Amino acid sequence: MKTTALEVDYLIVGAGAMGMAFADTLVAETDATVAIVDRYDQPGGHWTVAYPFVRLHQPSAFYGVNSRELGSGTVDQDGWNAGLNELASAGEILAYFDQVMRRTLLPTGRVSYFPKSSYDGPDPERPDVHRFHSIVSGTGFEVTVKRRTVDATYMNVTVPAMVPPKYEVAPGVRLITPNQLPALQGQPSHYTVVGAGKTGMDACLWLLSRGTDPSDITWIMPRDSWMIDRAHTQPGGSYLETEAARREAVAGADTVRELFARLEESGLLLRLSPDVEPTAYRCATVARAELEQLRRIGDVVRHGRVKRIGENAIELDQATIPAQAGTLYIDCTADGLERRPTVPVFDQARITLQAVIPCQQVFSAALIAHIEAGYADDDTRNGLCAPSQHPDSALDWIQFFGDIQERVVRWTADPALLEWLGTCRLLGRRLPELSPEQRAALLPMFEALRLKLEQLLQQADAVAVVN
Repeated sequence: MKTTALEVDYLIVGAGAMGMAFADTLVAETDATVAIVDRYDQPGGHWTVAYPFVRLHQPSAFYGVNSRELGSGTVDQDGWNAGLNELASAGEILAYFDQVMRRTLLPTGRVSYFPKSSYDGPDPERPDVHRFHSIVSGTGFEVTVKRRTVDATYMNVTVPAMVPPKYEVAPGVRLITPNQLPALQGQPSHYTVVGAGKTGMDACLWLLSRGTDPSDITWIMPRDSWMIDRAHTQPGGSYLETEAARREAVAGADTVRELFARLEESGLLLRLSPDVEPTAYRCATVARAELEQLRRIGDVVRHGRVKRIGENAIELDQATIPAQAGTLYIDCTADGLERRPTVPVFDQARITLQAVIPCQQVFSAALIAHIEAGYADDDTRNGLCAPSQHPDSALDWIQFFGDIQERVVRWTADPALLEWLGTCRLLGRRLPELSPEQRAALLPMFEALRLKLEQLLQQADAVAVVN
């Protein structure tokens, strides 16, 4: 089979949201040449296989790549998101990334795009040479990479259509992914949604929006989650007010439980059931109208994860419950925000894209590209782009907030970076412009906050050991 030789400055593996955001900023701020290799037939990563009714959970104004707006900046006038900034649909996002590729990146003449291609890795004897091949034609490529290879796949975003469920499903049980819901031709006798993450919420909301009686829905919820009120993530929202409310909640709390009570009282966090203490936090974002709809579902099963679905019973970690005959099960258990180990972002000839601000992947990828373009050494770069794991448990909110505060302290010390952040639409909010004197005055407050967060985490660890 023929092998084609290429030479570029950067080889980006993955044309999902992070790969596209990185490429956009890198190409805008440097004269680098770039090759983008991706297994899918169009840019967009997991969006290409996501369920068709999915929408962004954050405003469109903060998503995509830095150089091109997503959406029109309008406020929804009807539906459960009424009064809040528009949320792009899967179709809109795919069309957007296609435009970014074909109208922004490729016209530069410095970007080559290879869809439906599989990355095979570096040549064992020539580490600067990397191989990939076309999945369709089998044509091989040898790429000499002059600067770095960029791994845009490390975060491993997964949707139900990409993986089978991790539990056993007996023959005769009808189980589908959310992708198949819009194609339903007949009404089943009952629906059971398996999974309590944002995909599970979306499936429940889709059923309710299509007129399903809430009594016809069972929701298997291994863990309740703290959720973000979307009203606090709107364009033009005050960073200072939101962060001040978070800091006040931390400073005034003597226990972790009191912390979350204060966050809930201030409206920063929401929960499904007032009488159930959430143990998860995964950045799920909802409008209050959506939450009210979810609360209409009365049959919420809280007995841990599913182990097996049989024709007559559902086995869970903590109980076995009867299965209703004729039930349609909807699997929503794929881990869309997998908690991956962090690795250095900049590591010699490799860049590994990760979240620098928790749950803000596209902003993080654009920031990493800006830091790559504008800073001279990897120690400095890694200092400004320390990766942060996606939160999973409720306690991870403490680390989540601590990471944000740490980034603010570092970034506000760099006037040039602060100026760039002020122009980055993906950040979604403007960091405060501080004089050296103002910043010096705030540092003791940040240090006290850091110590308080550590104290709360240590207290929680001690309680866990006792229990």
